[in-house]
Amino acid sequence: MRVLVADDSRVMRQIVIRTLRQAGYDWWEISEVADGAAALEHVKTEKPDFVLSDWNMPEMTGIDLLRTMRSQGIDIPLGFVTSEGSAEMREQAEAAGALFLIAKPFNAEIFRETIDPFLA
Repeated sequence: MRVLVADDSRVMRQIVIRTLRQAGYDWWEISEVADGAAALEHVKTEKPDFVLSDWNMPEMTGIDLLRTMRSQGIDIPLGFVTSEGSAEMREQAEAAGALFLIAKPFNAEIFRETIDPFLA
């Protein structure tokens, strides 16, 4: 499984990757990018199986990334891992086609409980 982690914070990308590994996804091949525009280019060229994106990023936000992907016919599954999880954000994410929104703080168990149903 090839996975892209998009977050403008290098430290947060490392935390997300470490938490994925702790959750048992250590067999995933994980790439990382620092903003939504880079994520869009990566998605177009590398065609990962799954994208985990932050919401607030420079160049292109996570929700804009998702909307652009869908408008261009790119149906790669995307979930958000972000610092905020308001009802409005969750509604926007769902309406745009996101699989889920995990709000920080999170742990390996939350990742497993949220991600596993989509892998089945």
